[in-house]
Amino acid sequence: MADQLYLSLWFPNFRFEALPAALISVLRQFAIISGEKRVAAASVYPINFTEPATYQRIYVNDERAQDSEASIIENAVAEATEQLHDDMAYEFEMKWKLWTPESGDPGAAEAALDTLWKLQPSTVRIIGFGPGFDEASFEQNGHIRIDFGLDTPWIMDDTIEDTELDELAQKRIQQNIEMLLAFTLSVEKHCGISSRLLWTESGEPLAEKLIARLQRLN
Repeated sequence: MADQLYLSLWFPNFRFEALPAALISVLRQFAIISGEKRVAAASVYPINFTEPATYQRIYVNDERAQDSEASIIENAVAEATEQLHDDMAYEFEMKWKLWTPESGDPGAAEAALDTLWKLQPSTVRIIGFGPGFDEASFEQNGHIRIDFGLDTPWIMDDTIEDTELDELAQKRIQQNIEMLLAFTLSVEKHCGISSRLLWTESGEPLAEKLIARLQRLN
């Protein structure tokens, strides 16, 4: 069953005033790994996530926005965090492309056996927590939490039957895993964190799920 995937980051001797710089550092590492240099959207939530956003901006990152500097990481973070409040959470959306299986031509006789793989954009949310947000949930969630969405691109349990896995499927899933691990290791190396935790909403260890999937691939 698909599960929500997160990466929580904690910083040593962390001070709330340093949150914008920490967010920029993490966003930059994501940009290096993903190749996407701009923020897709920014939101600020007060108190907890059940409250409506007090700030929200969606950026247009295409040929119409080539001259716009608003969605550059440093500028987007500066604007969203202009008013720092310790009971708020600051969320930034970026995108990367992951391999996703699609069914072949429905009219083809071999359609049932033919799986096409395409690089599809996937949204990642990088959230910085104020110490008073959601009753100091940063102690469990991290000073910064990365929300990768469902773990399907790395596990594929609900997408492909084991009988359909082939050499190409193995390669594509492994490439997705390599992207995830590259970002995690890059943050650990360059962002000055004291600890990190890659975890799923159900509590089931991701490492065990990845090992199980790779064993079935092999």
